[in-house]
Amino acid sequence: MLDFDVAQSRLAAAGKPPSISESCPLRQARGRVLAQTLFATLDLPPADNSAMDGYAIRYADYAPGKRFPIQQRCFAGERPEALQPGNAIRLFTGSVIPQGADTVVMQEDGVETDNEFEIKVAPIKGAHVRYQGEDVRTGDQFLPKGTLIRAAEIALLASQGYAEVTVYSRLKVGILTTGDELILPGQPRTTEQIYNSNGPMLAGMVENMGAEAVHVLHAMDTHESLQAAFATLLADCDLVLTVGGVSVGEKDLVKPTIEALGGTMDLWRVRMKPGKPVALAHVQDKPIVCLPGNPVSAFAVFAVLVSPLIRNMQGRAQVLPALQYGKLATKKTFNDKREEFLRVQAEFNAQGLGGLSPYPLQGSGIISSLPWAGGFARIPADTMVQDGDVVPYYDLLHWLS
Repeated sequence: MLDFDVAQSRLAAAGKPPSISESCPLRQARGRVLAQTLFATLDLPPADNSAMDGYAIRYADYAPGKRFPIQQRCFAGERPEALQPGNAIRLFTGSVIPQGADTVVMQEDGVETDNEFEIKVAPIKGAHVRYQGEDVRTGDQFLPKGTLIRAAEIALLASQGYAEVTVYSRLKVGILTTGDELILPGQPRTTEQIYNSNGPMLAGMVENMGAEAVHVLHAMDTHESLQAAFATLLADCDLVLTVGGVSVGEKDLVKPTIEALGGTMDLWRVRMKPGKPVALAHVQDKPIVCLPGNPVSAFAVFAVLVSPLIRNMQGRAQVLPALQYGKLATKKTFNDKREEFLRVQAEFNAQGLGGLSPYPLQGSGIISSLPWAGGFARIPADTMVQDGDVVPYYDLLHWLS
């Protein structure tokens, strides 16, 4: 069997990073990947400003009991006068610090009476001043190429005045499910049929990563149906994911259909549980990844093996999310020949080391474990693991985004 880490590395490199970019309005940039490194064009803050509602003074003018005449009231967005010695200027959060002032006294630390301000709590020189450029300085690199743009990055981009950004074209993914026994949810079902959960599940996983599920097709177990589906997927998509049909049964026709299209399939038995059978092919220079047909196995393989490939093809700088670690909380002892990925919930303590509690039923047919689980605990192959042992934790919040 192929070692899990080797399989992950091979799949991550199975597709090419993007070469085409486009301009995107900032409002629509969430989930896109930055196609160029950006440098700051202005200081943040652009001028010294007040971090509090209060009064600007010269620290050298302070003395206990001294009353400061209020020279001006300056709201955020207004230009203050130069502060005269011995005076105070009333400021509000975000107001520019007047020339000559070096300290802001919170309004709670004094009393204003008859247009004079008396300080009741001794100030600290430089208090409550946000200095020009203390956050970002002009010329600083503030977002590197390959950054996934989220709300936080949008805030930084907007603060620099960007109305649009250059991003890579959105990755287009096609999904193909197979099997005569599958029917669409909502249709009447007979005893021998099951609802197709893989198609909508994988489409949701793809789109949660910022890619576009262009097609979600289903093919019957015939060469004609599969060929028609592949023709559509390869014409419109950058990456194709198939589910089921790659074994050696009489109706497992995905492999010969791909070969008829000119592709060579590399079928792996990956040293992982669930999700041992995985296949990789290229047709028209586009990767096709074949996932196991069981929904739990397909979910696991997508999360830990396919998601790095998608990040690479999106042009992201970080292809593999950082691993966390936690203590397994279980009454069971594990010792398998394959890496086992347990569906778990994590509870982290103040030190960051979490307790990882497995779902009671870990069979590959237990779909109810998927919405329950927050991630996977990885149990090493050929290793005795029991309650309290520290193991790697794959947080799905990061691996599926």
